[in-house]
Amino acid sequence: MENANANLGAIDSYSSLVAMLHQAFERYRDRVALVSLGVEMTYAQLDEQSRAWAAWLQSLGLAPGARVGIMLPNVLVSPVALIGALRAGCVVVNINPLYTARELQGQLRDSRPEVIVLFEAFAATLQQVPASDRPKHVVVATAGDLMPSVKRGLVNFVVRHVQRKVPSWNIEGAKSLKGILQEAVQLPLAAVNSQPDDLAFLQYTGGTTGEPRAAMLSHRNVIANILQVDRIAQPALGDLLPKPLTMLTALPLYHVFAMTVCELYGLCAGMRLVLVINPRDFKALTRLWRQEQPHIFPGVNTLFAALMRDKNFCALDFTNLRIALGGGMAIHEPVANQWQALTGHTIIEGYGMSETAPVICANPTDATCFSGTVGWPVPGTEVVILDDDQQPVPDGQEGEIAVKGPQVMLGYWQAPEATAAAMTKQGYLLTGDIGVRTSDGQIRIVDRKKDMILVSGFNVYPAEIDAVFAGHPDVAECAAVGVPDGEGGEFIRLFVVAARAQIDTGALQAWARERLTGYKRPRDIVIVDSLPKNTVGKTMRRLLREQAVEQAATTEG
Repeated sequence: MENANANLGAIDSYSSLVAMLHQAFERYRDRVALVSLGVEMTYAQLDEQSRAWAAWLQSLGLAPGARVGIMLPNVLVSPVALIGALRAGCVVVNINPLYTARELQGQLRDSRPEVIVLFEAFAATLQQVPASDRPKHVVVATAGDLMPSVKRGLVNFVVRHVQRKVPSWNIEGAKSLKGILQEAVQLPLAAVNSQPDDLAFLQYTGGTTGEPRAAMLSHRNVIANILQVDRIAQPALGDLLPKPLTMLTALPLYHVFAMTVCELYGLCAGMRLVLVINPRDFKALTRLWRQEQPHIFPGVNTLFAALMRDKNFCALDFTNLRIALGGGMAIHEPVANQWQALTGHTIIEGYGMSETAPVICANPTDATCFSGTVGWPVPGTEVVILDDDQQPVPDGQEGEIAVKGPQVMLGYWQAPEATAAAMTKQGYLLTGDIGVRTSDGQIRIVDRKKDMILVSGFNVYPAEIDAVFAGHPDVAECAAVGVPDGEGGEFIRLFVVAARAQIDTGALQAWARERLTGYKRPRDIVIVDSLPKNTVGKTMRRLLREQAVEQAATTEG
């Protein structure tokens, strides 16, 4: 990826993601590309297996641009399925494996994939979806696919453990992925002339503020973002590349952050991606860290915070670590400071969204301290701060963040009105986030526009409340929401996960009185065992708000 080091002109040197990945396959054939449960797959093997999957998809007679749903955790077959679908000229629809049948049905009905490849543990969920909404071709992957046949060891133990927990299912006509890959090696693969602006992904938004929509990401959108990520990684990794680097990949690959930054950028840069199936299994993650000594570790605030509460993780050797990347949600300063004290490296915070493939801004990767901002726009990207009339505001003034760049989506899938509403007349994407640009061009996120709380006529940003309470030693996690007060405004309710068995809400209120003006203080504090999160670890504030509103309505009734 040498061209990316100088400028982003390299975008136009790739006709498609397939061409970009082919270059990596040729350049790094003998390197290890993927590691799962101790089993390694080289770039040459990834090339061969993804080619077989692509050939089988083509054998179905699918039209160019046909959608292929991928509903897999972080296992070897996940990159095989994604890359193979692109090589066949198809559009990838990433699907959260933990969806309920209702959520899955909604996404399938919207995207209408002709093929779905899913992990066996989730086949029972697909079975609950009415047959009329299921894809025509159902392919089931198992825990042992692409794993060597062994009678002992970790692989066999994990495979048997997973299979024991698989709910029974029966989907007529479902095929085995393992069988397909074995047979498809002999099938011909026709060259596909994908163009830069052809659709490559339907990437559904996280749905933390409403119903998910599919952002249409083109080959060029994602190529641009890969090159942008490569540029910002250079200060920290330039002296190590092109040597093979290890990235511990704990974030789910079906999420846009992990798909672009971990999977696609990592592979195009010739890295060794160590796949973590369950990031909440801290024992397994700690063991992997000890074995692999990663150079790069992407995560979210909740994952960093949880790991630092694990004494075994804190005892690890962090000598090899070069970059800890933070995204998906705001990094809290206490978490960043604790991480730096533990590892010797600050968390490099960035900012992005599904609609931008996803990276918009990032801090310098050689930063030595936490900045409290999300850094500068990545190369080739313009960011402006707009008022309610979509006019630019001066530096230092709050407004809605709007972005223009080669990574900005084509639009929302089958939603022209939503696409039009998301774009300004000048071609900027309205992010729905409130931010400030500093005098030196950095962007500081204030909060989600839709999460804003109106208290006595004042706008209150819940991220500010969260950040204040996150610094209290008795608080493990927290989230503030607005609850209707019956007079057209709202009051603030704070949900808190305690870091200790005993927690004094009175002490928390005193903490707030010292740090927040009156209208920003929570009226009440609710202690909970956990906060609802999506699979990336981002707090689902919408669910907390709905719960609070229901409770308020019940009380009034």
